[in-house]
Amino acid sequence: MTNITQRVALVTGANKGIGYEIARQLAQAGVSVLLGARDTGRGESSANELASLGLGVSFIKIDICDGESIAAAAAKIDAEHGRLDILVNNAGIADYTDGAPGVAALDAVRRELETNFIGALAVTQAMLPLLRRSDAGRIVNMSSSLGSLTLNGDPSWPFYDVKLIGYNASKAALNMLTVQLNAELRDTRITAVSVCPGLVNTDLSGHRGDRTPAEAAAFVAGLARLTEHDALGAYQSEEGTVPW
Repeated sequence: MTNITQRVALVTGANKGIGYEIARQLAQAGVSVLLGARDTGRGESSANELASLGLGVSFIKIDICDGESIAAAAAKIDAEHGRLDILVNNAGIADYTDGAPGVAALDAVRRELETNFIGALAVTQAMLPLLRRSDAGRIVNMSSSLGSLTLNGDPSWPFYDVKLIGYNASKAALNMLTVQLNAELRDTRITAVSVCPGLVNTDLSGHRGDRTPAEAAAFVAGLARLTEHDALGAYQSEEGTVPW
């Protein structure tokens, strides 16, 4: 069992990229981190690499599109830790057959919605009983400014021409999850937040980002460690509140 004073975090999709850096930085701050990944080999390798640095990181297998995998992960966390303090819904995909509404491949749109929204919802539902046992539960949904309806409708926005109906819609749906979670959980000690990490140099962005995973993860890990019960301004980037 985890020390009762040590916070416990699950980071999904954490075997590489920004998820790996979030896991590393949370562990460096003294959080006991469960590094979630669907591929056992890659997940164990990443967790072992961080553990070899003296960090409190262990691998947990979780495929966010597989209900049995999610249930097994929740049961393992319950048995080994008894609660969850931080959930970072980081796992997500982009599909390069996505595009503007008139040309996007429907299979791509389905995959993005299934992973980026339904997967995050499924994990959240499974972990909520564990988060309810926390003194200050935190759900961090890894969103994007591309999920902002306000910005998507603003021709002056620098990314106005990035029309990816599947990806953008999946992040808008994820933001709806944040809004409704905060309404549902308003009488609890759990707060949800959507966060935009910026354009990060990862596989998901095609390595077109201008920020390293470590740079982007610092803000996310900081939000994840907050304990105040405050759902105001729950769509955040380093520049401040992002409009819904």
